[in-house]
Amino acid sequence: GELWPLSFDAAQRRCAAALCALIIPADEHSPSAAQLEVQVFIDEWVSAPYPDHAKDKALITEGLAWLDAESQRRFGQPFDQAGEAGQRAIADDICWAGQAAPPLARPAAFFARFRDLTAGGFYTTPAGSRDLGFVGNTPSAHFDGPPTAVINLVGVA
Repeated sequence: GELWPLSFDAAQRRCAAALCALIIPADEHSPSAAQLEVQVFIDEWVSAPYPDHAKDKALITEGLAWLDAESQRRFGQPFDQAGEAGQRAIADDICWAGQAAPPLARPAAFFARFRDLTAGGFYTTPAGSRDLGFVGNTPSAHFDGPPTAVINLVGVA
């Protein structure tokens, strides 16, 4: 929000946080995407004044509205209050675009993009990088090169 106004209202922010936590939940190694505030990154992303971001903004804000409406229809409460089982039931219907029922094509496209943004936001944080075991950007005394098995696998000798 320092360079341009953010787009999400409070309900969208709560919905986005719930979906981030569902996509990348906390485990014994790292916090959830929501605990790392990836939903704020997504809000910043969709609020940016660039053409591709504007397309994402329409898709993401429509998708968040659809999640809340679908949760209201099924459970009588917004998505962030539906509990993990309710949230998972909705997400399972849209998590694979090729398997989603035809009327759910747009929500499935939303989910695919939101999932990509969540992963991108999560794995570029220090905690997400540690979760991957990324050791780049750190000095090393020597570099032994890739293991022989990797060299053989890719066919370069």
